[in-house]
Amino acid sequence: MKKLRYIISLSAVLIFVFVNPQINHAQLADTLKTALVLVDIQDFYFPGGKGALVNPEHASANAALLLKKFRETGQTIVHVRHYAKQGADIHADVAPLDDEKVITKYHANSFLETDLLDFLQKNGISQLVICGMMTHMCVEAIARASADLGFKCIVIEDACATKDLKYKDIIIPAEQVHYATLCTIADAYGSVMDTKQFLESFTF
Repeated sequence: MKKLRYIISLSAVLIFVFVNPQINHAQLADTLKTALVLVDIQDFYFPGGKGALVNPEHASANAALLLKKFRETGQTIVHVRHYAKQGADIHADVAPLDDEKVITKYHANSFLETDLLDFLQKNGISQLVICGMMTHMCVEAIARASADLGFKCIVIEDACATKDLKYKDIIIPAEQVHYATLCTIADAYGSVMDTKQFLESFTF
């Protein structure tokens, strides 16, 4: 029954958008209840950590700007962290407050075997603003899953980070991994924006 009510509510929003082709992003923000989801911005991805990424500091600094804005405007915030025995603390740049939702996951998909979907539905959320680590893994996984579940998604490109990948003897630089992933997300699963663009265009 809860899922049915959620689908009906989301359908009403989609109908509203369909019959109002002139609607812009800021107007849509007024219609959709939005949550910020910070994915795996954890110590092990920073210099000295077991899985250090390329330039994670830049991504976390931008994530901190998003977090600050969502806190100031009283929006829903979700921190997701991947379980690990070492370095699993959420980085100080985006450390959660006591009253903010924190989810621990064991898979790339933040919805799998967690209460994320239930939490979002109970809070009437229909749009997710996503940032975090790694772009090509857990960020992409939540963007794909969110779209499949009917959420509108916005991924903040400069608040995400990843690493160089190796396939056989081929090294794929982190920048190429990052932008190839964002291209896939923008093509099929949601919108991609940078931090400045989002903060200047989104109506809180």
